[in-house]
Amino acid sequence: MTTPWEQSQQEAEEQRHPGLGAIMSERRQLLNLAYRLLGSLADAEDVVQEAYTRWYAMSRARQEAVESPGAWLTTLDESVSMAFLVVFESLTPAERVAFVLHDVFRYPFAEVAEILGRSPAACRQLASSARRRIAARAEASPDATRQASVVRRFKTAWEAQDIEALLGLLDPGATAISDGGGRAIAHPLPIEGAERIAQLYLTIARLAPARTILERTVNGLPGLVIESEGRIETVFAFDVAEDDRITRIWAVRNPDKLQPWQVS
Repeated sequence: MTTPWEQSQQEAEEQRHPGLGAIMSERRQLLNLAYRLLGSLADAEDVVQEAYTRWYAMSRARQEAVESPGAWLTTLDESVSMAFLVVFESLTPAERVAFVLHDVFRYPFAEVAEILGRSPAACRQLASSARRRIAARAEASPDATRQASVVRRFKTAWEAQDIEALLGLLDPGATAISDGGGRAIAHPLPIEGAERIAQLYLTIARLAPARTILERTVNGLPGLVIESEGRIETVFAFDVAEDDRITRIWAVRNPDKLQPWQVS
């Protein structure tokens, strides 16, 4: 419970730092965004802290000129979704850094150049290339309603251990990727082919202890999570083609990467 004295202190702090309340309220959202982009909680926390440091380094006049401090910090748009994560894997490390630092966290290209050890012009080209590929992938993404139907049918087939239904939902060339981070059981290499993936998931259904499969929004699109004894053990994201076949499954089991889900 906040005491009157604590409330007065908070109000005084808000007066000294315009927009502080809005900024702090965005911290969790910003941390989750950075984590989704970088895949490391430690790296995400570093980047978020840097964003706050840059905010406080601005003059009061510049802070007051920002209409929405939270939006300034997050600079979100629709490209930061599962479509982003799909193409993110195919970007070069330099493209990833240039895009994340400039397009997401609004670092000037001069600062990005210092980090990458390249010229500002080269960094601008890297970010532009990444932006085009992400935009192209986003345009090809299925709508959420259609993907939700496919994911729901996959869940039903998996729970029923119906291999024919699973095979009907999986693209023949589908790929399943699992990330255990060395801290959770996961298949170390991508599993390719609908039949191999279906057999794998049936084995999991037969051998796994009691757990609940829930439909959840994962990085902006319909996905699944496995909950056991009140904790999230696995988060699944899907890539669905225009013919309503699943072409890729990502299973995140790394406890570090699941931490944001445990407090959501």
